[in-house]
Amino acid sequence: ALPFLIRLFPSLLTKFVYLNFLAFPFFVDFRRPELLVNNTINLYLTTEPGITVGIWHTVPGSRGAEAQGKEQRWYEEALADAHPVIIYLHGNGGTR
Repeated sequence: ALPFLIRLFPSLLTKFVYLNFLAFPFFVDFRRPELLVNNTINLYLTTEPGITVGIWHTVPGSRGAEAQGKEQRWYEEALADAHPVIIYLHGNGGTR
């Protein structure tokens, strides 16, 4: 029966292979990363019309003391300075 169901509903295969309907850790508000990771803020990028991607910007531990209590503007300016930026693409699980 399983091959027949997959043939009828190919989106089921995608869901069970990638498990993108699961969000782990459970019951986490991804808009508040500071509760999970130090020196981190939540930002949103519009990649094309109608598509917005949520991102977290985390400064390195060496700048942690400097980042304490700073607002979003400070983090945005930190992205523009001479320090390298590492982009980590986590996958498609609906988590960050």
